[in-house]
Amino acid sequence: MELANYLKLEFLNNTIENILIFFGILTLGFLLRRIISKLLCAMIFKIFEKSRQIVSRAELYALLRRPLEFFLFLGILFLASNLLTIPKQFDLAPSNEFGIQMIVSRLFLTIFIYSIFWILLKLVDFFGIILKHKASLTETKMDDQLIPFAMDLIKIFLAIILILTVLSSVFNIDVTAMAAGLGIGGIAIAMASKESIENLLGSFTIFFDKPFTVGDAINVGGVVGVVEKVGFRSTRVRTYDKSIVTVPNKNMVNAELDNLGVRPVRRVNFVIGLSYSTTVEQLKSITREIQVMLDEHVSTNQDGRVRFQEFGSSSLDIMVVYFVNSPSWDDLIDVRQDVNFRIIEIVNKHGAEFAFPSTSVYFESGLKVSN
Repeated sequence: MELANYLKLEFLNNTIENILIFFGILTLGFLLRRIISKLLCAMIFKIFEKSRQIVSRAELYALLRRPLEFFLFLGILFLASNLLTIPKQFDLAPSNEFGIQMIVSRLFLTIFIYSIFWILLKLVDFFGIILKHKASLTETKMDDQLIPFAMDLIKIFLAIILILTVLSSVFNIDVTAMAAGLGIGGIAIAMASKESIENLLGSFTIFFDKPFTVGDAINVGGVVGVVEKVGFRSTRVRTYDKSIVTVPNKNMVNAELDNLGVRPVRRVNFVIGLSYSTTVEQLKSITREIQVMLDEHVSTNQDGRVRFQEFGSSSLDIMVVYFVNSPSWDDLIDVRQDVNFRIIEIVNKHGAEFAFPSTSVYFESGLKVSN
């Protein structure tokens, strides 16, 4: 049998030729999808050539590779499938009537629309990287906080468009009539999502009232750390033990908030306990020398106070209060360490000893203890 005649043979109402072309297109498309996606990324990158110092072509390709390849594969699959027909013996209902064909066609269209949405999301991430870099070059922190919020807002807007497009194009639903019919239902949904709305309004309050910005150290509701991101629902705070705490925005607005990042100094307050064997002269000299050390320290101000305060249960207690000239946590712990070392040196220099919890038991002479 000649090859031409063999290709004209039919299998399940499709010629061998069409079946081979179908698999050939799929194979070729699968092999070329990565090359085509690279070319498309190069074209997109060419448009934003001025931003090559911020984002490289490799970073753009890493963002867009998977969604572009998925989109191309779906397009190739659609083109190739047009070469084939559904076998009559399957007796399937047409695509405009409920059945397997309708389900498959609508599912494919939904996935195809989602692939476009996926590409748009990655482009938003690409623009976000560029804008965040430009914001980092400015002195104000407000744009550092606003840009991630705006990116999330755009993504939510795209998600709404995706849902409306699927309802309109895939399920042939009149979106306008549906929106009008949700009047009372919308009120019920709003009441049910009262907490979410409060958090959303809290995020806007944070942006307009500016109690803090990204990068500020805060203390709110017992959570102490650095603000990393302000979202629609919550604010992420990186604590000093490097964990992430998510605080609802309504709590950020309603609770008492201490912005540690705007205060010019950090206070240190502790007590030194010296043993009761310390003489009055030693106590006076140690107190005076620690005071001079704090006053002359390059990282503290003149508001420090060192005073012999009270007679403890097992120690003579000296109060030490001073202020570090920086709101930074790293500066605070470095200065505290340096001051502590100097205090140890001063105490040792004067021959005194640090106290530790102890109990003294006195026996009267001539007391006889027996079982």
